[in-house]
Amino acid sequence: MHSPSSSRAIHNYCASPSPFRSSSASLVSSSLCAPPRTLALNYRRKYLSVRGHRSDFSDQRRQIGRPPSPPPEEPTSFSRKPPGALNSKVFVGYSIYKGKAALTVEPRAPEFAPLDSGAYKVSKEGFMLLQFAPAVGNRQYDWSRKQVFSLSIPEIGHLMSLGAKDSCEFFHDPFKGRNEEGKIRKVLKVEPLPDGTGYFFNLSVQNRLLNMDDSIYIPISKPEFTILNSALNFIIPYLLGWHSFANAIKPENSFRLNNARFGADFEWGR
Repeated sequence: MHSPSSSRAIHNYCASPSPFRSSSASLVSSSLCAPPRTLALNYRRKYLSVRGHRSDFSDQRRQIGRPPSPPPEEPTSFSRKPPGALNSKVFVGYSIYKGKAALTVEPRAPEFAPLDSGAYKVSKEGFMLLQFAPAVGNRQYDWSRKQVFSLSIPEIGHLMSLGAKDSCEFFHDPFKGRNEEGKIRKVLKVEPLPDGTGYFFNLSVQNRLLNMDDSIYIPISKPEFTILNSALNFIIPYLLGWHSFANAIKPENSFRLNNARFGADFEWGR
């Protein structure tokens, strides 16, 4: 039991707090003197005050340019694009400039067609576009008179397989199978240079519609041909569209998709 003097001391302490008492002492005194109901009310008020500070901090984050992340179930714009599509176009090419002509080689992406299942398939393979421009001065070329030739993937493979003394020839008719067939003829010849230091690229174009006969040739050195071969070797899977297939592979779906598509067609399943 407490003595009367001790009870009186506690009463005086609670009733007349010192003005020099610290905030922590005030908190202790309120805890000792307040009834349980008042204590619960103060606790709830303190809890609400803490939550208010958290809200203010979130508002400050939004004001300094850090918006909240979108919900995970919301699809992004990229997911609605076909395979291989990019957010912006990118133009690349490899150019060779010589005294009588210039040659620029540029890749062209494959085309995709949507299926009823929601998937995509390659409807047209990519190709390499060769552009030949004649020279009109020292390091000056007339691109308005350029001639173009599109190399298909099999033709790219033929070109890459050339040995030091090998040659190849490709013939194109842009109107093949149509009424204008034979009115435009394009022949690209690739032959080794006499001294074995590279290749001649010679493009001949006969256009009966414009009554035009043009021929542009340019020598390609071994180092330049090596760079061209390296670029072609890198881009072939992309021209086939295989990169889109690789990007679509997900570990959680690969087993189910393979079984659904192939079933018993696996070699080891027969």
